[in-house]
Amino acid sequence: MALIKPFAALRPQPQLAAEICELPYDVLSSAEARQQAQGRPLSFFHVSKPEIDLPESTDPYSSAVYDKARENFTALIKQGALQHEKKPCFYLYRQIMGGHSQTGLVAAASCEAYLQGTIKKHELTRIDKEEDRIRHIETLNSQTGPVFLTYRADPAFDAFITQKTSEKPDTDFKARDGVQHSTWTLRNAAEIQMVENTFAKMSALYIADGHHRSAAAGRIFQKRKGAGDSGWFLSVIFPHNQMQILPYNRVLRDLNGLQPSQLLQKLETIFDMTPTTEPQPSAKHQLGFYFQNRWNRLTFKPAFTTSKDPIEQLDVTLLQKNVLAPLFRIEDPRTSKHIQFVGGIRGTGELEKLVNIGEFACAFSMFPTGIEDLMSIADAGGIMPPKSTWFEPKLRDGLFSHMI
Repeated sequence: MALIKPFAALRPQPQLAAEICELPYDVLSSAEARQQAQGRPLSFFHVSKPEIDLPESTDPYSSAVYDKARENFTALIKQGALQHEKKPCFYLYRQIMGGHSQTGLVAAASCEAYLQGTIKKHELTRIDKEEDRIRHIETLNSQTGPVFLTYRADPAFDAFITQKTSEKPDTDFKARDGVQHSTWTLRNAAEIQMVENTFAKMSALYIADGHHRSAAAGRIFQKRKGAGDSGWFLSVIFPHNQMQILPYNRVLRDLNGLQPSQLLQKLETIFDMTPTTEPQPSAKHQLGFYFQNRWNRLTFKPAFTTSKDPIEQLDVTLLQKNVLAPLFRIEDPRTSKHIQFVGGIRGTGELEKLVNIGEFACAFSMFPTGIEDLMSIADAGGIMPPKSTWFEPKLRDGLFSHMI
């Protein structure tokens, strides 16, 4: 079974890409999207978060929202801001964020391979979020946000990518957050065949980010029985050694009735605790703990890190199992109202701010989960705890769309 295939993308006119392409729909609120899209009629937020064009009281899951997405998407196509590639191609997509650079292959990935487990997942999904993506995709008949995949780096293929990206890009722009985005098109039949042959030899691909998008695509494929191009989903596939994972930090609303001295005493049975001026941990099994206006470095005592199970070795698992559940009564972090997750891109200053203003009682800064851990767990069929990884930079919605 083929893991990927070329496709005829719907893409922005190069000179309009900076004005059209936006962050993924799920990394900012409707209010933030409304503010960023204000006075910018080409912004893809009008498609990915169309509630911004309706009264603020509108239910974001109402039919009117999805209908508005279709209206705005169609308008971008009719006015020529988005244009169809004439024939199926592969594409290269490079992102540069500060000193970090990563280049991925843009392709249509197989829904069948996803359902059979050859494209491997590592997270659970929520039905309500799947349903939202299904309605958005089916209303537009298009996947407008890519799934972020990774493969075990192939030196020969990565050398080919390096050579191709030395050429002039089709699209090249710096987004408002400072990330540089560049794309190239692989139209040559021999190059397309080489890409297909390379990925035909791979035993697996791994979902890094986009579990709800891929799950929605799989359900639409089953519903439509593969009609049209519904058997494939939009993806960008990066070599594993270029991935940048930031921590996914935790803030807790209260101390679950514990006095501060009681909490510290209990933590000292689990961790070696030392005051620090460095809020970000420097190694696995270390955490930063912000409480009472100061940071402490927490290092798990050896007795807590003896398991050989890769899931049990994750710091997010150790924290959940030994601290959040027994001390704070947070049994299910996906649904608990007592915990909030803060992406590492916001920095540890955000944790300090949330605690200092009294909205939260304390914060834990995490050491990033490793990509090798992710792949090992996916290979074993395991499921990582929620909010284990935060990938940066984020792929842009609207840069490529896949019509199904």
